[in-house]
Amino acid sequence: MEGSVDNERLHFGKMGYGCKHYRRRCMIRAPCCNEIYWCRHCHNEAASMLRNIYDRHELVRQDVEQVVCAVCDTEQPVAQVCTNCGVMMGEYFCDICKFFDDDTGKQEFHCDDCGICRVGGRQNYYHCQKCGTCYSVALRDNHSCVENSMRHHCPICYEYLFDSLKDITVMKCGHTMHHECYEEMINHEKYCCPICSRSVKDMSSTWKRIDEEIQETAMPEDYLGRKVWILCNDCNDTTEVYYNIIGQKCGHCRSYNTRTIAPPVLPQ
Repeated sequence: MEGSVDNERLHFGKMGYGCKHYRRRCMIRAPCCNEIYWCRHCHNEAASMLRNIYDRHELVRQDVEQVVCAVCDTEQPVAQVCTNCGVMMGEYFCDICKFFDDDTGKQEFHCDDCGICRVGGRQNYYHCQKCGTCYSVALRDNHSCVENSMRHHCPICYEYLFDSLKDITVMKCGHTMHHECYEEMINHEKYCCPICSRSVKDMSSTWKRIDEEIQETAMPEDYLGRKVWILCNDCNDTTEVYYNIIGQKCGHCRSYNTRTIAPPVLPQ
C-alpha cells in the first residue's frame, strides 16, 4: 500500500526513531493489508488516501501481531524488547493496545474501561462511566454527563474524538469537540454548541448589552404589541414574549439564545 515503510524503514531526526506521531524503535505490520508502518496513524493516513474509496479502512490496534525492530530489522511477535538485538522498542509498552512510545513525558496509561491508552497520567484522570471516557479529575462531579459523549465525530472538523491525538474540550452542555476547533469557533463569535445549541460560556455580559440595545432602539409600529412563542436553547423553557427585532429574551433564565416556535397546541 502507498505510504508503507518497506522501502524506507528508518526515520531518524531530532526526535529519534519514529514518525510524526510517536518516538519508538519498532514498526508494526498491519494485518489488514500486510504492509509495514511506523504506527496505526501512519497506516490510517495512507489508507484514507487510497484512490478507491472502498479500499479505505482503519487499522484495529489490538489486531497487530508482528512488529519489526527499527535497529536490527528483525520481524517478530509483539513484545517490548527485541528478541534479536535486545533493544527496548518502546520505554512505554502496552501489550493490549500493541502500543510503543519512548516519550514517557506524556505519562501514558491504559484505561481498561476505555479499552485504549491515554496520556496525562493516571492520577490526573478518572473514567466517567456515563460519558464512557476518561476526564480530568477537575471535572469529577463538575460536568454535565452525556452518554458516550466522546464516541462521536468533532462537530467542526468531523474527526472521531474517542481516540483523537488532539486536546478535547468538554463544554457546559457536556458535548465535546477538539480544543482547537472550540477556540476557532469562539474566535468567529459563535457561542452555541453545534450539537444542542446551548451557550458554551457565560453570556451574561452579552445579554446585558442586548438589554441596553433594546432600550435604545425604537420598535417599528407594525411590531408594537406583537407576541411570539419562543424556545430557550439554554434552559429548554417555552415562553410567550413581546416580539423585538433585536432578539427575544427567555422569561425563565433571561437568555437571548432563543428561537421562535409555533404556539403550543392546547388540549381540546
